Amino acid sequence: MKLWGGRFTKEENQLAHNFNESLSFDQRLYRQDIEGSIAHVTMLAKQGIVTNEDQEAIVKGLSGILADVEAGNLEFSPEYEDIHSFVEANLIERIGEAGKRLHTGRSRNDQVALDMKLYCRDEIAELDHLLKALLSRLLEIMEKNLDTYMPGFTHLQKAQPVTLAHHMGAYFEMFSRDRKRLKSIGERMDTCPLGSGALAGTTYPLDRAYSASLLGFAGPSLNSMDSVADRDYVIELLSALSIISMHLSRFSEEIILWNSNEYQFVELDDGYSTGSSIMPQKKNPDIAELVRGKTGRVYGALMGLLTTMKGLPLAYNKDMQEDKELTFDAIDTVKSSLVLFTGMVSSMTFRREVMEASAKKGFTNATDAADYLVSRGVPFRDAHGIVGQLVLCCLEKGIGLDELPLEEYRRISPVFDQDIYEAVSMKTCVEKRLTIGAPGQEAMRQAIEVYKKRLEEE
Repeated sequence: MKLWGGRFTKEENQLAHNFNESLSFDQRLYRQDIEGSIAHVTMLAKQGIVTNEDQEAIVKGLSGILADVEAGNLEFSPEYEDIHSFVEANLIERIGEAGKRLHTGRSRNDQVALDMKLYCRDEIAELDHLLKALLSRLLEIMEKNLDTYMPGFTHLQKAQPVTLAHHMGAYFEMFSRDRKRLKSIGERMDTCPLGSGALAGTTYPLDRAYSASLLGFAGPSLNSMDSVADRDYVIELLSALSIISMHLSRFSEEIILWNSNEYQFVELDDGYSTGSSIMPQKKNPDIAELVRGKTGRVYGALMGLLTTMKGLPLAYNKDMQEDKELTFDAIDTVKSSLVLFTGMVSSMTFRREVMEASAKKGFTNATDAADYLVSRGVPFRDAHGIVGQLVLCCLEKGIGLDELPLEEYRRISPVFDQDIYEAVSMKTCVEKRLTIGAPGQEAMRQAIEVYKKRLEEE
């Protein structure tokens, strides 16, 4: 069925139809299309534009189509151009003349815009749910690992000791910001385009505020041209998805490193690993690698839609049909990545002893040794040089600062005393860092309480 066939004298070229059609991918909008149509005809009846009898028949017909699609009793036939013509044709076939009145006061342009907004709104809610599940798991790891010491890194070089709780807290902050971004997008897209028509509204006395309220929007959009041409919210969503993917990719990269023979900080569960076809000893972190790899795919969707939209004049152009496949794929990719990543993190084992030993061997307590000297009156610049000499001495002996004999300390600086070993212990190095945001236990407990409250409130 063509919604526009009256003006044409012959059928569309089959290749042109195949190139033009969108049902093969926009069929996933069937629920949103029916939801919007029910709201539209309900408003039409309220305004006296269609009769109550027609409205009841249309709603019953649309509800039947929805039930049949979801039960698998109604298939999407390739003869239809898009989801809108599919629904309308099936409605007319089921209820007759009344079905032809559904499209009164509406264009496919505002219908497309509405369906996509409703779909993105639904997916934002699902993405938020998945992010919250990941955050809950990270919070559990944090609570159990307040005293799991490990090296913190800069430039991929061991820098200062932190805890696993502190490290997980950094990702908790990242994914928390992702949730805020999604919420912000939802607030900006909370206007209903239904009733904007093709671009200039309609002469019918529509109650657009009523339609918006039926669909859960804050209100109707205020410019009909912008309503049908706006894809900012899709671009914003793709941007947010790209940032989520970037965070997942960074986290995956660290897990890949931690899982390597050189680090051995974690042991991945067999359910989230694969083997080699030729090397029987291998246990590969393929899920983490794929999450990292699929980030480029999500970035590509964002750049693709930005490129599509950059030269389009107002109002609607068929180019904008290209928003759907890109967005659907990006959403599917991020959702599956979140589910698998959460499962992987939930099931992996952290090797606490290996982490702590790595922190000690990396001289992550060197700054604390310098602070020890400063607390005894040595200028920091001099203390920095003294500890540098101590590190060289340890490197020659193949030991850590906590293993260096006291006489070696005193040979370089007589200020050192027996309490230097307490000062450079992993526990002391971490626990005395108590400012907000630091890895000390009390600071971390305060942060965890804030995080718990945040998750409960949201």
